[in-house]
Amino acid sequence: MNVTQDLSFISLIANASVLVQLVMLLLLSASIISWTYIFRKMFTIRAARVQTEEFERVFWSGGNLSALYQEALSNRRKAGSGGAMERIFQAGMGEFTKAKASVTARGGAVEPGLLLDGARRAMRAAYQREMDALESHLAFLASVGSVSPYVGLFGTVWGIMNAFRGLANVQQATLAAVAPGIAEALIATAIGLFAAIPAVVAYNRYSHDIDRLAIRFESFIEEFSNILQRQAR
Repeated sequence: MNVTQDLSFISLIANASVLVQLVMLLLLSASIISWTYIFRKMFTIRAARVQTEEFERVFWSGGNLSALYQEALSNRRKAGSGGAMERIFQAGMGEFTKAKASVTARGGAVEPGLLLDGARRAMRAAYQREMDALESHLAFLASVGSVSPYVGLFGTVWGIMNAFRGLANVQQATLAAVAPGIAEALIATAIGLFAAIPAVVAYNRYSHDIDRLAIRFESFIEEFSNILQRQAR
């Protein structure tokens, strides 16, 4: 019973050296933050996918673009309404409408190329903002996934080194004397893997999902640009 009690996780962590305890605390903090970002990003990407599918359905239903633009403006004023693709559409349609109205007010000839270039630049800027928002915190997950095992290994090496240094003061070296030090050191590696594995899996999954959304956004920009080009003529 004494051996089992001494080798319990709580006892091993409590009896670990200060540096190993700091390593464990750092890894646990990184794991908690990672899981927070994992769940937040899961809901964000899921919402972006649903909103994109909904807007594509409305956009390709053949409705009036001006009415759709006014609806997008209305959704923009509502907190949490509208999606990334809708905001890209709003940026392009808004710039196209303003440029066309400005040229018409001056009584000049409408140049389709200039109108289209302005709309494309506006959509590209909106696209970049949406991608930055979707990719936020992914770098943190990648860092945790790549660095945590090495941080845990550092704690393990330090703990094992202290365990073997403690044997210098023992007349007879036995497994019972060195086992607690090695066990508490290995906990640091276990915590490092516990922090790294979910972060790596989430990063790979979310990167794939975001790349698929990016392809849909870019395809929409090209298709919508063709529609605007026909309207400009």
